[in-house]
Amino acid sequence: MRAPFGAVWPGRPYPRGASWDGEGVNFTLFSEHAQKVELCIFDAGGRREMQRIALREQTDQVWHCYLPEARPGLLYGYRVHGPYRPEDGHRFNPHKLLLDPYAKNIVGALRWSDAHFGYRIGDPAADLSFDRRDSAGAMPKCKVVETAFTWDGDRGPQIPWNEMVIYELHVRGFTIQHPEVPPALRGTYAGLACAPVVEYLKRLGVTTVELMPVHAFVDDRSLVDKGLRNYWGYNTIGFFAPERRYSASGKVHEFKTMVKTLHSAGIEVILDVVYNHTAEGSHLGPTLAFRGVDNAAFYRLNPENRRYYVDYTGCGNTLNMRHPRVLQLIMDSLRYWVTEMHVDGFRFDLAAALARELHEVDRLGAFFDILRQDPVLSQVKLIAEPWDLGEGGYQVGNFPIGWAEWNDKYRDTMRAYWKGDGGLINDFARRLTGSSDLYGRSGRRPHASINFVTAHDGFTLHDLVSYSEKHNEANLEGNRDGHDNNLSWNCGVEGPSDDSQVRALRARQKRNLLATLLLSQGVPMLTAGDELGRTQLGNNNAYCQDNALSWLDWSPGEDGAKLARFVERMIGLRRAHPVFRRRDFFQGRPLRGHGIKDIAWLTPDGAEMTDEEWSKDYARCLGVYVDGEGLTETDARGRPLRDESFLALFNAHHEQVPFHLPAYGGRWLALLDTSFQDGLAPDGSFDAGAEYPLQGRSLALLLHVRVDAAA
Repeated sequence: MRAPFGAVWPGRPYPRGASWDGEGVNFTLFSEHAQKVELCIFDAGGRREMQRIALREQTDQVWHCYLPEARPGLLYGYRVHGPYRPEDGHRFNPHKLLLDPYAKNIVGALRWSDAHFGYRIGDPAADLSFDRRDSAGAMPKCKVVETAFTWDGDRGPQIPWNEMVIYELHVRGFTIQHPEVPPALRGTYAGLACAPVVEYLKRLGVTTVELMPVHAFVDDRSLVDKGLRNYWGYNTIGFFAPERRYSASGKVHEFKTMVKTLHSAGIEVILDVVYNHTAEGSHLGPTLAFRGVDNAAFYRLNPENRRYYVDYTGCGNTLNMRHPRVLQLIMDSLRYWVTEMHVDGFRFDLAAALARELHEVDRLGAFFDILRQDPVLSQVKLIAEPWDLGEGGYQVGNFPIGWAEWNDKYRDTMRAYWKGDGGLINDFARRLTGSSDLYGRSGRRPHASINFVTAHDGFTLHDLVSYSEKHNEANLEGNRDGHDNNLSWNCGVEGPSDDSQVRALRARQKRNLLATLLLSQGVPMLTAGDELGRTQLGNNNAYCQDNALSWLDWSPGEDGAKLARFVERMIGLRRAHPVFRRRDFFQGRPLRGHGIKDIAWLTPDGAEMTDEEWSKDYARCLGVYVDGEGLTETDARGRPLRDESFLALFNAHHEQVPFHLPAYGGRWLALLDTSFQDGLAPDGSFDAGAEYPLQGRSLALLLHVRVDAAA
């Protein structure tokens, strides 16, 4: 690449960022309050600043120019001049090289030093001071990309919501120890696209992978100083660039190839995205991009003292969704990942923060209105983490039609029920049947509930049944971080145990939780490795553990292999029977004229539950009959679906409960019993009215064989 560039043309204010058009590169940068903007050109290694070009054209607060001699591969950044008055919300400092908020590729490492901060660290006036040290030498650089890619007609699988099984995974941690992935590809997008990995996902039965953050992010300085890293990646600095540490080739095309490969296997790709805050942190944070481009525009500032930030996220800052250019940035980013990268949807971290137009969460805010009418984004899957850390931020059940939500009420109820807590059967029934109390009143369907027992944040499934207390000492925060109320139970021994009875009980509890999840109405979400018995040794906040503590162990042993086979069978059962993945809520009344309700809740004596029995605090055992013939569902061609009918029995009590099978005619065939090591019930059928020996802390599933079928 030849530099310096002689010809500098005015260019255009759109599209945003650096755009190669086949002849040259157009550069744009929005800054409402800047007084001068300089485009900085670097050598191929990103070490030497070769040229500064003043952007003299400005259209509607967008600074722009066109370099007819520039080509893809060019490294660049910005310096933005303006007032440095933190008390007024302005933190311009041209001594700090800035990343382009629209950069499509960010290369090089951030090597922390005091020069990354706009103020003099250690100065008595703190951030009110001004630092003149240049940060360019230790900053990553933006890279102009060629966006052309041969998709060969790629199209997402478009899995119906009610048929989804989500699998949350970390790109690096999932394959970094995979023995069948070539060493050079482990922990990368290319590694995730390797045939053994794709075949594993298909064999397991998942329909959709939800990738933990892949937007470019940085490791917090405080973690780096401790020898740790921001493993989870909820520390975004670039909303358009794939995180480079997950790339074997360093090219954006690698991410596209991964998506294309997964689509070919019938697997959707959803991204966990962080638009609520950035990696620049509080008023004492570094100046890396947005803060130096236009702090007062990009961030929510305290109206009483604009030196400080409004922090709804617990991460020091909150993006200013009230500013049209910030809203545009987010919408442009989302469209880019759909149209250019072909992803199938998004899970929004701390989504309630995106709905705050003034202070309160506004479910009819501009963000939701724009998404709903957007011809591209209204067609993809949108999942909210429906809370933030601000006042009134807990919004489970309150997101608009078209959105699904992580349902933490489901998580907490199922954990507490199987732990053996009392007074939960009423809530257990609501969660098992899709949480109509949360989603039905607004016209949403069961798939609005993303059901999960574990996620990246918190205990793994194995740790949930192995630890009663968190053990986060490896995070070097004195075990003060992470949740204290985990609703976990160690089955009698804290941590690893050689006691065969303890190990058997833990294995049973894992089967109970997984089977319940996959028999529940709504969309089940599994956390990668839970099916193999992955442990974090009791760490319930492993966000900074980029090591074997977090990585998937692909040598799970006999117990892990058994559990994985159990999960495969459960997903297969769910896939084979639409009664477990209804599109509509149960009605609780007879349908289609055959006199049996579409759902019936039963006591251990085989009778239907009464109002009094729902309120019994000691009750830990119940059954639910779901009628497949009463389905109101249709297939893709509009033909009515029919299914078989099932009886699921749940016993969170520690002792066996003889369960009288209801007299609905015909017989009952046992299919599943978690009290057995492989989860398979012994061969045999039971007459109506017979007793089923439901073991303590176990779940059983029986198929209803009607009289005419039995004959």
